Amino acid sequence: MFNIFKKKSNEEDIEGKEKDTDENKEGFLSKLKEGLQKTRKGMAEKIDSILKSYGKIDNGLFDELEEVMVTSDVGINTTMDIIERLKTKVKENKVTEAIEVKELLKNEIKDILNEKEEDRELNIEPSPAIVLVVGVNGVGKTTTVGKLAYNLREEGKRVLIAAGDTFRAAAIEQLGEWSKRAGVDMIAHQENSDPAAVIFDGIQAAKARKTDVLICDTAGRLHNKKNLMNELNKIFRVVEREYGDARREVLLVVDATTGQNALIQAKEFQEVCNISGIVLTKLDGTAKGGVVIALQTELNVPVKLIGVGEGIEDLQKFNTDDFVDAIFD
Repeated sequence: MFNIFKKKSNEEDIEGKEKDTDENKEGFLSKLKEGLQKTRKGMAEKIDSILKSYGKIDNGLFDELEEVMVTSDVGINTTMDIIERLKTKVKENKVTEAIEVKELLKNEIKDILNEKEEDRELNIEPSPAIVLVVGVNGVGKTTTVGKLAYNLREEGKRVLIAAGDTFRAAAIEQLGEWSKRAGVDMIAHQENSDPAAVIFDGIQAAKARKTDVLICDTAGRLHNKKNLMNELNKIFRVVEREYGDARREVLLVVDATTGQNALIQAKEFQEVCNISGIVLTKLDGTAKGGVVIALQTELNVPVKLIGVGEGIEDLQKFNTDDFVDAIFD
């Protein structure tokens, strides 16, 4: 009798967890769709309007689609690639009605984004792992560190933060607040101290505490770009020397509201950093969500995380189908 009741209890527990997961998924999709409203209006609704205005398909239709995508910050090169693929699919499927093009366009965007799908997961298994978060100040780098620490701790990982952005006023205090909210410890020095020295101490602490993941905020602004990149190189040398056996993830944080400027920033960082993933913040405040596509295709680096709100739970894994459907459906 005891075993029977116990089995029922376990099944109910599993069902409860599945229900919670489904509710979380629905909640996130709803938030994603809401967050991408400006992109929907700037891209999907204009595309719908164009397709409805055409009866049959001709070159003018493709030209107008191209213009909308470029102005939505998909990028010229990426847009031209998508349009060429779209023309091929239209011929292959013998599509003649303009309204039928929408589904083909959606699938082409998904196919392009899915080319990096296998690299979408964070490279933090098995532990120990170190995550270096880079990007210019103002893009949401420090808050990303705090939110990521929270997510990983929620997954049951032992997490430690290193406050390596020592040159920005109040950055250490800001990250300290996020570390408290996330429920993880933080290693920090005084303002204007050597960022590489902070990372060094963070690595020693992570080793001593048998931490699963060490997340490092890094310098985001010095008096010129060359000095910033030199500082980052110093940090990478410390990591290589002191934590060479750890799994490594280098996440570039960019602000979606800056559109093509985000792509320019990313290319500059890629010159000195072996970027393994992109975090796109502030997607909920921009009509330039198309930059997700440009970033991934032109950098050949996967978008791994996206921010669609200011809450600690609003940093989520990027999912191609969810993203594209949230814009077009």
